[in-house]
Amino acid sequence: MNTSTKATGSAGSGSSLEVWGGVECTWVRIGDSFRDQLAETGHLRRSGDLEAIASLGIRTLRFPVLIEAVSPNDPDQCNWRWHDHALDKLRRLGIGPIAGLVHHGSGPRYTSLLDPNFASLVAQHAGRVARRYPWIKRFTPINEPLTTARFSGLYGHWYPHGRDNATFLRCLYNECHAVLLSMRAIREVTPDAELVQTEDLGKTFSTPLLQYQADYENERRWLSLDLLCGRIDSSHSWYARFLEAGISAAQMAIFTDAPCIPDIVGINHYLTSERFLDEAAEHYPGHHAAGNGEHCYADVEAVRMLELEGEVGPYARLREAWERYRLPIAVTEAHHGCTRDEQLRWLLQVWQAAGKLREEGVDLRAVTVWSLLGAVDWNTLLVQRNGFYEPGAFDVRGESLRMTALGQAAQALATTGNYDHPALDREGWWRRDIRHYRPLAPQVARPVLRAPRQLAITGRTGTLGRAFATICAQRGLDHVLLGRAEMDIADQESVEAALKLHRPWAVVNAAGFVRVHEAEANADRCYRENAGGAEILARACARLGIPLVTFSSDLVFNGQLGRAYLESDAVSPICVYGNSKVEAERRVTQAWEQALVVRTSAFFGPWDSYNFVHAVLRDLAAGRRVHASDSLHVSPTYVPDLVHATLDLLIDRASGIWHLANRGLLSWHELAERAAVAADLDRSLVVRVGDPRPRVTALSSERGLLLPPVEHALSRFIAECSVSWRESSEQNRATG
Repeated sequence: MNTSTKATGSAGSGSSLEVWGGVECTWVRIGDSFRDQLAETGHLRRSGDLEAIASLGIRTLRFPVLIEAVSPNDPDQCNWRWHDHALDKLRRLGIGPIAGLVHHGSGPRYTSLLDPNFASLVAQHAGRVARRYPWIKRFTPINEPLTTARFSGLYGHWYPHGRDNATFLRCLYNECHAVLLSMRAIREVTPDAELVQTEDLGKTFSTPLLQYQADYENERRWLSLDLLCGRIDSSHSWYARFLEAGISAAQMAIFTDAPCIPDIVGINHYLTSERFLDEAAEHYPGHHAAGNGEHCYADVEAVRMLELEGEVGPYARLREAWERYRLPIAVTEAHHGCTRDEQLRWLLQVWQAAGKLREEGVDLRAVTVWSLLGAVDWNTLLVQRNGFYEPGAFDVRGESLRMTALGQAAQALATTGNYDHPALDREGWWRRDIRHYRPLAPQVARPVLRAPRQLAITGRTGTLGRAFATICAQRGLDHVLLGRAEMDIADQESVEAALKLHRPWAVVNAAGFVRVHEAEANADRCYRENAGGAEILARACARLGIPLVTFSSDLVFNGQLGRAYLESDAVSPICVYGNSKVEAERRVTQAWEQALVVRTSAFFGPWDSYNFVHAVLRDLAAGRRVHASDSLHVSPTYVPDLVHATLDLLIDRASGIWHLANRGLLSWHELAERAAVAADLDRSLVVRVGDPRPRVTALSSERGLLLPPVEHALSRFIAECSVSWRESSEQNRATG
């Protein structure tokens, strides 16, 4: 895979492909409540965001001036204070905004997508924006009209929650009419203002039986741009449907008589944009079930289908848009809500596709790194309030913004056109064999352009080391898992030989002395493995400039603070094991300033039975009582969550001490009870054990709460390993 690509060419207005940015700014109504992504990601209250974005080298930013924010209660009452400040700062930073006026919204409470006055109200707002900020040259009055109309008028997700074709088409017409009237109002003030019209142009594929449904959806996907370009006249396949929805011929003629042709067609493309319909629904997970009244079928991501390889992806969809309209194009959203390596792979695939199209003569202007500040709850289309956060170029979960590897990629592409990272040596999951629900033919290995760079993981026989190897395999991160025979971290010669042999791009140190109670009688060995070995490894990595992550513990604290500990709290160990970890932290951070030290707590995972939660469930399933303390409070940590977050931080080149634990402060007794409830076992068998010395060694973070709540972790643990602990209990009963 060629991961260091610079896209150049003669197409468009510049000599090279530009990097634009965007902040997730959806203001959507669901029932009687509104959701504002700028508030939920903290942008409204946080200073310094725009300076951070400018540091990426981005000079064009999709930025909201939403009617819902400016005139929330009355169309004639406007509050510009926040926008005045933000837009003035953008101007001083040399960033040109593409002003968005409605972003997946239905407007404030006094209007909606079905309101005949919706278009004129948005246009009134557009004129005010143009007059107040006459230096803004680019506008997106309505973001993704077709997508918003589908979600609001056809699928019922967002207000006005319609579920029929007529509602969908009326919503779509009103949105496009709003675009037309808004651009007229804007150009009365700024005659050279440009329309950057965004849309998600996914494509639907199908089995032969369902080709009629695919054809229908593939005609529908062009409706917003066809309408604006004046293409929907009486000869258009959807013209009659608009009339049937109650939109008159005179209303349709507004667009054919005076089209509102985009200056730039903005394509928002996601992995989920392209779909495949299959009547054999039993071959797919149940959440893909769909139907049209005539047939029931599975509606799945097209990238999962082997026979479509080469027909899906950003290159194909961008070329289709160019061939249909022959208008300048920009990718106005490139985002993937997944692990950091997959986010990088998707961005680079889009970037390379855009560069290839420019080389072929397509007037493709830019790729937009979307969701620079991340997004909240888009995994449920905002209909649930789970607080599920997806990072973007920056992670906003700490006390200050933290640039991720995605931000580093954006910065490199914006300034040099090139970016490389070892995670890019493998392709994204959508191009690996794991993507298939139903493989249709023997897999053919893809050619590898160069040997993938490896991650070295110590602790081959330990829970954490094996977990890292398992998850690296899932994520397509090449790795080598080392035991003491391959690399004894407490032996300098062994460490240097192993690093020379494997030449890893980073090292995960999951080795060490882990038996807390035995450490009291084996202090020398505990210090040798935990502190001495970690120091030797850190010094070797420092000499070679290799990123390193090593693990510490909540037991560096004595538990007397009375609350969860933060990274900046003073250490206060009270046992040999805790002291060895404090010494390891000190030595590692002194030896290698770029090292990452992860403190964690009470972890449990699905791949071994040597943890508290597994033991509790095994005993309860066998009908045995479980005795657990209600005086010691910890932060239970699910191993897969810990590993995923650590890998993301490692890819980001994060450093220093981080606390990684699932959110929640529980006593061992509470944890046992919650595990029993989650597994539908008898919680009355959990016996409370008191302790005259209550302690809290739970962990929280000022750098960023990266792991989900412990309740979520428990439910996933139960689903993953319920069979194993039930089998263990049955075996125990059988053997007496």
